[in-house]
Amino acid sequence: MIKVIGLLKRKPGLSPEEFRDYYETYHRVIGEKYLNGFAVKYMRRYLTPFADPITGNLPEQSCDVVLEIWYPDQPTLDRANQTFARPEVAGEIAADEDNLFDRPHNRFFFVQECESALAD
Repeated sequence: MIKVIGLLKRKPGLSPEEFRDYYETYHRVIGEKYLNGFAVKYMRRYLTPFADPITGNLPEQSCDVVLEIWYPDQPTLDRANQTFARPEVAGEIAADEDNLFDRPHNRFFFVQECESALAD
């Protein structure tokens, strides 16, 4: 399994509620349109900040949503990336991202998971 993580920042001027509503109403649909047949999981984890318990400060978040996309294997990821690189697909995705994200702040990673078995 190949897991891609995106740390995505909302566009200035969008409230967290507006950001989530737009993502789930519009951008998610575009993601599903192009990930279908390639990805086995497409997950968005919205972050809710809370104040530092010692200082009471509520710092600005570096991201607003953690994106997870799981691919079954490298050849499938490669085929998906070929689709994303087609000019009409890349253009549609980028145009919608301009409505939603502060794109220079977005970061993407491949992850390898190491899980601990904890006693009950």
